[in-house]
Amino acid sequence: MTDKSQDKGSTPAPEELRKRAEGTREKLTETVDALTAKADVKAQAQQKAGAVKSQVQDKASRALHAVQDKVPEPVREKAAHAKQQLTESAHALGEKLQDRTSEPTREKAYHVIETARSSRGLLIGAGAALAAVVFLCRRRKSG
Repeated sequence: MTDKSQDKGSTPAPEELRKRAEGTREKLTETVDALTAKADVKAQAQQKAGAVKSQVQDKASRALHAVQDKVPEPVREKAAHAKQQLTESAHALGEKLQDRTSEPTREKAYHVIETARSSRGLLIGAGAALAAVVFLCRRRKSG
C-alpha cells in the first residue's frame, strides 16, 4: 500500500492539502509575529528604557548607601532636621496654594509631585551627597 499523496504523478488528497495549508498558515503566523516584533521600535525602546532605568536605580542605590556610610552622624542629623523642616514648610505652603489655585493647575502640580515621589531615592541620595560635599568643603577650609 502506498500513500497516494507521496506518488510523484498524483495529486494530494483534499485532507492532505488542508493539513499542509494549516501548517503553512502556522509558520506564516510565526514569521509575521517575529517580523512585527522586530519592527516594533517603540516596544524595543520601552524594553531598553526599562533595562536602563533598572541599572540606573541600582547604581543610584549603591551610591546612596556608599554616601550614607561616609557621611558623619552630625551631618545626617542636620539633613534629617532640614528634611523635616522642609516637609513641614512644604505642607503648609501646599495648603495655602491649594486654596488659591485653579483645578487644572492643581492637577499639573499633582503629577509633578507624583513624579518626585517616585524618584524619592534619587532625590535623597542627591541631598545626602550635597550635604557631604558641603561638610567636606567646610572642613577643609577650617583645617
